[in-house]
This record gives sequence, C-alpha cells and structure tokens, in this order.
Amino acid sequence: MCRFRDGDSAAFDRLYANHRGPLYRYFVRQVARGAVDDLFQDVWFRVIRSKARYSPDAPFGAFLYRIAHNVLVDHYRRIGRAPELTPTETLELPDPAAGPERALAQHELRTVLTKALDDLPAAQREAFLLHEEGGLTLEQIAKVVGSGRETIKSRLRYALNRLRKELAEQATLDERQA
Repeated sequence: MCRFRDGDSAAFDRLYANHRGPLYRYFVRQVARGAVDDLFQDVWFRVIRSKARYSPDAPFGAFLYRIAHNVLVDHYRRIGRAPELTPTETLELPDPAAGPERALAQHELRTVLTKALDDLPAAQREAFLLHEEGGLTLEQIAKVVGSGRETIKSRLRYALNRLRKELAEQATLDERQA
C-alpha cells in the first residue's frame, strides 16, 4: 500500500489480486447477494481515495477490513435494519479430478458449512470471517469492529463451537444414513 500511495499503480494491482477473493467472500457471507458487488466496489474506491492518508501502522489487511466493516455498517444503516441472514452461496466448485463421490462429498460439506455460517449471530459470523477470510489477529479484529480483544475471543470461540457442533451433527447424520 505504501508503494501504491507513492505512485506505483502496479502495487494496487497486487493488493487487489491478493485480497479480492477473501474480501468478496466476506461480503457474500454477510449481505444479500444483490448488495455484494456494490459494497465490494465501494471498499476498493475508499482504499484508492484514502491512499494519501494511509499509514503502515498495521497490516494492509487490517486497514482493508476496517474499511469493509465501515461499509457494511453504513449499508445496514441505509437499509434501516440489522444484518439480514440470507442463505449464501458457495463460491468454490468441486474439483473435477476428485471423482464424482468425492466431489459430491465436498459439495455437501461446503453446503453444511455455509448454512452453519448463515446461522451464526451476525457478530460471531463477522469475527469468524475476519479471522478466517481476512487472516486478522484478535487485536486487529477488535480494532476493525471497535470491540475489546476478549469480546472478539469469545465471539470466535462461540462461533467455532457452533460450527463444530453443526458439522459433527451432520457427520452423525451421514453415518446413520450410510
């Protein structure tokens, strides 16, 4: 980001290439499908507009997701309601080289995980996504969302416990059906 700030436009291309997938998935798993592209683009416009003010006191990912969190909050204020818990789509396609049984199992696992993510309370889901998709530390997530480190730690713990429980229940159900 410092190189982009200093006039290297190719540096922005590298930033975008490295962060576009996780950032896009962050929004896909948080808002209705129709809003994702606009929010995603808004983040990148804000990154470009704020390049002169960028200070490298934290990793670029923390800076990027702070902007994304603010865009998300603005979106919820605009629509006048809390986060909508609409089912999300899985973006990854099964590996065709894996064979049909394995591809089906991968698809089913992604479907279960996606539903489990959708079922998380919004604060837990956001903390989980910032950690897993954004690669942020507890301290960085706390700064992004404006909460304490221990609050984020609890949200992540509860989110992981719920996700593990959902996946374990699905595995038990699959075993019974087999």
